Amino acid sequence: MSNGEKEVLVVVSKLKQYIRSKSGMNTAGSVAPALSDVIRNLCDQAIEKARKDGRKTVMDRDFS
Repeated sequence: MSNGEKEVLVVVSKLKQYIRSKSGMNTAGSVAPALSDVIRNLCDQAIEKARKDGRKTVMDRDFS
């Protein structure tokens, strides 16, 4: 991975399969990196919530 590149956090084939099965639509190659950014942001918020609660475990309730 070069500088500035971020790892994709979703299984692209599963994402494309889900979108096609729900809508019959194709998925652009730029969707997975954009969705990964959204996931990173949500995870960062959940980490901070767990930290504020004094926990070392991120739980489902941290995603709100």
